[in-house]
Amino acid sequence: MKKVGIWIDKKNAHLITLLGEKETFETIVSDVDDFRIGGGSGTRVKGGPQDVVQDSKYLEREKHQLKAYFTKVINKVKDADVITIFGPAEAGLKLQKEIQENHKTIATKLRALEKTDSMTENQTRALVRDYFKES
Repeated sequence: MKKVGIWIDKKNAHLITLLGEKETFETIVSDVDDFRIGGGSGTRVKGGPQDVVQDSKYLEREKHQLKAYFTKVINKVKDADVITIFGPAEAGLKLQKEIQENHKTIATKLRALEKTDSMTENQTRALVRDYFKES
């Protein structure tokens, strides 16, 4: 049985695949831009220059970049028998939603979404091994 643990945030997705005694680790780097919203020019002059951020453009661009990122991840795990998502932020929730809404066959393989902090590669491997050992 092929079991895959996905540790994901907006910058990276680490895929740990367990197939019998064999274990593989792969990293997918996202192309999601890191935008800063807010702030000002530091001037106190009334009517002075200010940073203008086009929130709607930023959010729309981020949405498309996340969708492309999630598609890369999903294509790597579509042949798994069991999938669990781990991660520190909302990226895991968004990936779960994408799978449930647009990838029905993969959604049946999705077992859980677990909140975890950032970890090293070895910690991530151990987390996935321990998770699947218990289930």
